[in-house]
Amino acid sequence: MVTIGMNYKVLPDKGPVFEDAFKKVLEVMNEMEGHTQSFLYKDVYDANSYLIVSDWSSEDAFNGFIHSDKFRQVANWGEKNILAGRPSHTVYKQ
Repeated sequence: MVTIGMNYKVLPDKGPVFEDAFKKVLEVMNEMEGHTQSFLYKDVYDANSYLIVSDWSSEDAFNGFIHSDKFRQVANWGEKNILAGRPSHTVYKQ
């Protein structure tokens, strides 16, 4: 099992849009083989900073998700409309 930390910085006032988009992405994640659970966290000191913590059966399962067409569409939309910079991902192996 692996846990993925996905760090996102959003444009000012785009937090609610990001949170709504996460709900839709979570629906897709829940359909992906190997996905266990995911949670969205908001930085209490920076309202534009978010962390998604996601558990997967393997790093390959997570990579399958981020290389899927559905994820790519959301990522492209987010990059153009709500993200303040490129997200960073960290893999925590257990």
